Amino acid sequence: MDSYPVKSAFTTLRWYTFFIYGTMVIFTSFFQLYLQDIGMTQSEIGALMAIGPFISLFANPFWGYLGDRLQNVRLVLLLMMTGTLLIVQIVFHLNDYVVMYIVMACFFFFQTPMFAQSSTLILNYIDGTPYKFGGFRLYGSLGWALTAVCAGPIIDYLGVPRIGNVFTMLLLVAIALMLMLPAQAKQPGGGAVMNLTALKQIGSNLYFIGFIVLGVLVSIPNMMNSTFLSLYVIELGGSKSMVGWAVFASSIFEAALFLLFDRFLKRKVSFMIGWLALVSLLFTLRWLLMAEAVSPLQVIFIQLLHAVTFGGYFYVGTQLTMMFVPNAFRSSGQALYTMTWSGVSGVVAGFLGGWLFQNFGSEQMYLAGVALSLLGALGFAFMWLNIRRTDYRLPDEDI
Repeated sequence: MDSYPVKSAFTTLRWYTFFIYGTMVIFTSFFQLYLQDIGMTQSEIGALMAIGPFISLFANPFWGYLGDRLQNVRLVLLLMMTGTLLIVQIVFHLNDYVVMYIVMACFFFFQTPMFAQSSTLILNYIDGTPYKFGGFRLYGSLGWALTAVCAGPIIDYLGVPRIGNVFTMLLLVAIALMLMLPAQAKQPGGGAVMNLTALKQIGSNLYFIGFIVLGVLVSIPNMMNSTFLSLYVIELGGSKSMVGWAVFASSIFEAALFLLFDRFLKRKVSFMIGWLALVSLLFTLRWLLMAEAVSPLQVIFIQLLHAVTFGGYFYVGTQLTMMFVPNAFRSSGQALYTMTWSGVSGVVAGFLGGWLFQNFGSEQMYLAGVALSLLGALGFAFMWLNIRRTDYRLPDEDI
């Protein structure tokens, strides 16, 4: 980065994060309305959206491997964004459900690992600098929140079939910003590839395995909410603008949370696992409130808990993964974390959530989330007690 003004590079990186998250909220929060508009049922929508997490089980390791092998996450992201851009031009012109499933599988191959690799990009650029991860990730939260609240009335005006046009314009801006970023230097120890030896090394840490497994339990109801929130708001009598406000409420305060974590989060495994136990308990409360909601306005206010629940879990999970996984496998480690948090849990959430929503109603779907989150909270609490009892530490954690 010597030939490029440092401050300009980091400014560009912030705006890239803003626009890539803004682009993806269009798909994540409004695409389900398009599917409903063309006649799909909740079960069919859930099954289609479950393709994404399923494909991510293969896509995340593939792109993570490529990033580690090439030591060029920027190039990998450009390939992913280009593939996403080309395929989305087809998606909104399909009428055959079978073809839709096939094309969406291709779309998800490029799209689903984008957040994990964007996190790796940020971590690589700020490595060895005074910059903190949260200071960049907050731009993602702002992009997600502000784009959602602006997109609601725009989609109301243009019509649901025009969602693809909004997605395309935002993605083109993100690609342009990525092209403006300077090439990165090779990471120390770079070029290492995730193999059986590395997997055995990582898998030998039972606390990391426990963190991954419990994360799936906590993530399933979060992914169900993410998949069916827009349909739930419409079911309660809300408009597409109210869908946008619900998404806005879910992420606008994430920025403040990330800044607080940058400043006050202790790099101690015991502290982080204890925080995940508390967050999982708050998830339990959140889904209970959602099950009892009777109006779109209530949903919007309940969504304010998203910042401290999902935001808190995402940030701490990213940092824990960095601490547990050797630097040489950082890209693959983040891919593994994302693969379980949004991959395995997303597949279950799509099918289970769609089946519960269609056959038993939205209330039962959210009550199932209460049970799963509570199990996760109890698991993390047990892990925290065990870590405290054994005084377990990682070599590089804060004293």
